Amino acid sequence: MEDEAFTDINGKAISLDCQSHSSFCREFIVSSSKVSIGKVMVYTCSVWLLSYAVFFFTENTAVLSSAIVITLVGMMLHIHFVKVDHESLLVIGSLGIQVSSNYASGRETTTFIEMSKIKDIVINEAIYMHQIIYYLCVLLKDPSEPNAVSNVVPLFQSSKPRLNCLVKVYKSCQEILSKC
Repeated sequence: MEDEAFTDINGKAISLDCQSHSSFCREFIVSSSKVSIGKVMVYTCSVWLLSYAVFFFTENTAVLSSAIVITLVGMMLHIHFVKVDHESLLVIGSLGIQVSSNYASGRETTTFIEMSKIKDIVINEAIYMHQIIYYLCVLLKDPSEPNAVSNVVPLFQSSKPRLNCLVKVYKSCQEILSKC
């Protein structure tokens, strides 16, 4: 469909790409900003300058070596486990919902929820630090009692889009769920 610009709860720019594969299948991709090379350079230079200052007074070369290793390992861990490039939600009317997260390192995690386990998709609110935030979540049916909710699965956990973005996804999801 179209690629719109939205912001996350911190005011950083994110984009929502809505793709309609059929009347019963839609995909929503929320993309956040890429890793800032300037920010990485500032952190790296700060750690290395601090380690050089310690080396200057202690004359221990292990300080410099460990600083280099720690920053390189830290950057690799951050890119592989923390920094999410984009999250996607694929809603297939009669089958279920697939939630994927793609990390900056290329790693991808995917979860599929069968339609028979889904009670509803809702926008929920939570208190986060000193503000109220909204998030989209899937309510799962309780197998023992069909009218009860057994679990809540939050969507777009890393990108944390604002309400205007969530409403657009919510309306489209409800449109598909109502056809089932």
